[in-house]
Amino acid sequence: MIVIPAIDLRNGRVVRLRQGRADEQTVYPDDPTSVARRWAELGAEWIHLVDLDGAFAGKPANLKAIRAVVRAVDVPCEAGGGIRKIGNAAKLLSLGVSRVIFGTVAVTDPETVKRAVERFGPDRVVVGLDVRDGMIAVWGWTETSKLSAVDLATKMKAYGVSRVIYTDIRRDGMFTGPNVEATVQLAQETGLRVIASGGVSSVGDVERLAVHEHDGIEGVVIGKTLYDGTLMLEEAIRAAHAARAFP
Repeated sequence: MIVIPAIDLRNGRVVRLRQGRADEQTVYPDDPTSVARRWAELGAEWIHLVDLDGAFAGKPANLKAIRAVVRAVDVPCEAGGGIRKIGNAAKLLSLGVSRVIFGTVAVTDPETVKRAVERFGPDRVVVGLDVRDGMIAVWGWTETSKLSAVDLATKMKAYGVSRVIYTDIRRDGMFTGPNVEATVQLAQETGLRVIASGGVSSVGDVERLAVHEHDGIEGVVIGKTLYDGTLMLEEAIRAAHAARAFP
């Protein structure tokens, strides 16, 4: 299982939100490129970039910062936030992003995701399943749809998607632990590769996910706890590798 540190961007700066709420924001002093270099030096195999302004606005808004991060590190980056058109995805990929994350548009215009997979290939397209009480949230997590995570994931798989990111919104930034049961259930029921996100705060959380790698849990995105120093990235990576070696 791969440990993926997150860099959330707002107005070109590194921030973290609690449960995705724009009014509950922590701003960190380091610039995005410095943070990315630190994660890469500590062994990150991927970096997860979230354009929060883009998520709220409906189109990418932190392209300059994303381009700078991609150029600053040698590890691949995935990026999401406001990608609701093929052109948005193409622009990010042209900047050097290795794969793009579609969120809201998977609900509002799923054909866009299908066309993206056909154009860019399944390894360059990820669907973000942002879930509140089992249902998909959209528009920067401000609204909850009537579509369940499993139903959307199943539809995306039929459209050629092979990988999703499952985020439990109520746990995001709350240090309450990831929703392991729901994440594993999604992987088992759909056969998709699943990256867990939301709530990770300890080595134990990483281990509880890593032992399910054989079920399809491919990685875990970790954010706030790394910035607050509650969990060290190198600790998390060691825990994931140890669980992989001794299932």
